[in-house]
Amino acid sequence: MIRRVLPHGLGRGLLTRKPGTRRGGFSLDWDGKVSEIKKKIKSILPGRSCDLLQDTSHLPPEHSDVVIVGGGVLGLSVAYWLKKLESRRGAIRVLVVERDHTYSQASTGLSVGGICQQFSLPENIQLSLFSASFLRNINEYLAVVDAPPLDLRFSPSGYLLLASEKDAAAMESNVKVQRQVGAKISLMSPDQLRNKFPWINTEGVALASYGMEDEGWFDPWCLLQGLRRKVQSLGVLFCQGEVTRFVSSSQRMLTTDDKAVVLKRIHKVHVKMDCSLEYQPVECAIVVNAAGAWSAQIAALAGIGEGPPGTLQGTKLPVEPRKRYVYVWHCPQGPGLETPLVADTSGAYFRREGLGSNYLGGRSPTEQEEPDPANLEVDHDFFQDKVWPHLALRIPAFETLKVQSAWASYYDYNTFDQNGVVGPHPLVANMYFATGFSGHGLQQAPGVGRAVAEMILKGRFQTIDLSPFLFTRFYLGEKIQENNII
Repeated sequence: MIRRVLPHGLGRGLLTRKPGTRRGGFSLDWDGKVSEIKKKIKSILPGRSCDLLQDTSHLPPEHSDVVIVGGGVLGLSVAYWLKKLESRRGAIRVLVVERDHTYSQASTGLSVGGICQQFSLPENIQLSLFSASFLRNINEYLAVVDAPPLDLRFSPSGYLLLASEKDAAAMESNVKVQRQVGAKISLMSPDQLRNKFPWINTEGVALASYGMEDEGWFDPWCLLQGLRRKVQSLGVLFCQGEVTRFVSSSQRMLTTDDKAVVLKRIHKVHVKMDCSLEYQPVECAIVVNAAGAWSAQIAALAGIGEGPPGTLQGTKLPVEPRKRYVYVWHCPQGPGLETPLVADTSGAYFRREGLGSNYLGGRSPTEQEEPDPANLEVDHDFFQDKVWPHLALRIPAFETLKVQSAWASYYDYNTFDQNGVVGPHPLVANMYFATGFSGHGLQQAPGVGRAVAEMILKGRFQTIDLSPFLFTRFYLGEKIQENNII
């Protein structure tokens, strides 16, 4: 049997010459050669890897049912719900591709970690209420056997939004919607505001809204790592690399009004390995674009937006990176432990950070002030000129604050209406979106992940109807403007 299995030439060299041996001076070197024979046999038996072949363990699999581009909290949430909602364990093979395995520039880890329900759109309020419940019961969802429980360090201090006379009516209308959906929000007059938070200067404030339940902030890094740990335990595969190409087929069809459209379907995803020219094609049935600030680039690889202007085929994904600064300062005389996250009438915001009289905050720039997103360098003059004057006016104690540190991060900014893009593309039928949340993606990730998974598995939204967030609104010009973006 051994002769049939062994390749030609393997028998040579089994006999070795040893001095002083009998019968012609030859003997079998069993110790070394039998071990060698076993290794050779194992290397060519079916189902065994051959030691002589190149190691490919660093490459993604050749096949996956779903490829998720982007391993941030949104991509991981989609992966989690796909595995939780699959018909049986192991029914769906999911691959997550993330180019920055350290997450050093990921929006998730650089977020201020806030969660609130004080939005103007019912869908955004519903998403945040869903996420609040998810975070409150985090270890029921993300527990892993023999792993320590997650501690999100949730600070339930609420959000306090301030409105000028000009914006008071809109705030009142928003709060009415928030209450109808189920959020616990109170309206406060300037006198009530001073009584509850005496450290606030109410000059220029006509009305305030205050979240009394399920609002505050948490540790985004803990949520990211908790999701990653859980989905790995559910069998989700990870790959460090960059998606560089889609291999797709196309079919030209006529609409009911005799207009030609091209339907596409992605069959393979090319994943380029980190620091290498090597790539691996991955056959797949579904692609989820959760690439955050760079999701428009991923969409363009699939041919989205490559068509005549004004047509569905020529409609691009209107998501781009926008740089935002977060500053940390120290102020011993600042507001106490009961301080909520405060959003001023000017757009400046702040919250406490820990127990040592430290605070963090910033302000979204105007269109004219938008910084260059080419890097994550911090503009300290922006704080001095555009943030601190508003903070010091609203909180007199902040006149003496001292900046300790700062960082910059990216928003996946939807330039169309500052709301998320969720669900399938109308022409690239097997590309789904979970992007464009313009700064509130972290807090809405649990609900968005479930919505995308439902659309993939069931063909419709079930838990929360996110139909207004579909891609087709860009072509139709139907904005669903969110007014409360911090």
